[in-house]
Amino acid sequence: MSAAEPPPALAVEGVSHRFGARAALDDVSLSLPQGRFVALLGPNGAGKTTLFSVVTRLYANQHGRVALFGHDLRREPSRALARLGVVFQARTLDTDLTVRQNLLYHAALHGIARRAAEARIAALLARVGLAERRDDRIRTLSGGQSRRIEIARALIHSPDLLLLDEPTVGLDLDARAGIVAVVRALVREEGLSVLWATHIFDEVETTDRVVVLHRGKVVARGLAGALSEPSGSLETSFRRITAEAGGEGGARRVA
Repeated sequence: MSAAEPPPALAVEGVSHRFGARAALDDVSLSLPQGRFVALLGPNGAGKTTLFSVVTRLYANQHGRVALFGHDLRREPSRALARLGVVFQARTLDTDLTVRQNLLYHAALHGIARRAAEARIAALLARVGLAERRDDRIRTLSGGQSRRIEIARALIHSPDLLLLDEPTVGLDLDARAGIVAVVRALVREEGLSVLWATHIFDEVETTDRVVVLHRGKVVARGLAGALSEPSGSLETSFRRITAEAGGEGGARRVA
């Protein structure tokens, strides 16, 4: 990296994590450039959620290094995590509270003053297309609408990096497309950096950077369009790459 080049939004270097005898992550490395949408592609059980738990410090990384915008997660956890927003796979909104109450509570956890929080909430609800639902209880929202509120909540403190772990799981086609569109607009219009974990191939565009995680190892990385060759199908290439991964020592790199 040159002196003028900014540090990556997220740098994961040689991270391993075990649960007893099972290796959930095995020497995982990846880099997410600032202002880019990067897809972390892998089936259930590949290690995506464990990696997110390490990056968010729910788990202490046992081996390796994690840095956010150049801030080492072990040495500068507060500075690193201040720039991070997360949408976990599990739904965590309080369904008995209104949209506004959920967001105000989260803003208070970040030490945001009430007036500033109200203004931020209004802007975020407009961004995710749910300004008219601010006083509705979460239980009255659809699954897709709840996910949009979780995205708004993750952005309440104006982070620069957003992690989303299988954010569209359980949603219908239209709701999935809406969530993807909201996040891609944030990248395009606000320069947000995004790591999007998924096993759904049609959520990945040909110009996206992709990291393929399989059985806790990175087995391929590169642009989705290049990874799709020669079949023209990312899913077909993914199945071939993961099938071949058992006999290969390192990740496949594609320009």
